[in-house]
Amino acid sequence: QVQLEESGGGLVQAGGSLRLSCVASGPPFRLFAMGWFRQAPGKERESVGSIDWSGVRTYYADSVKGRFTISRDNAKDTVHLQMNGLRPSDTAIYYCAAGSTAETPRPEDWRHWGQGTQVTVSS
Repeated sequence: QVQLEESGGGLVQAGGSLRLSCVASGPPFRLFAMGWFRQAPGKERESVGSIDWSGVRTYYADSVKGRFTISRDNAKDTVHLQMNGLRPSDTAIYYCAAGSTAETPRPEDWRHWGQGTQVTVSS
């Protein structure tokens, strides 16, 4: 069973930065594509970005492209989301997910999920 645990969320002013981390346990981390999703109050869960098992290919939502960067360290079973130029519209619970392919932005295509970490951006 894959277990995922996010950390690094918090309160930041607009224009600031945060770095989220997700540590995996269970089956070998290197076998999974990893993704970051977020869900704001009253909205559907949406893909932020994803990265394939090797770390070579990455994908980003248009709303975060150029501001957020996803990376992974397979030796430490960890995936990161570096968030720069944060906006109040980025406020949400951010979830780490593991799946078979990084190409899909659909939450239903991802099998394993963490419990989430809150990111709040104030103006």
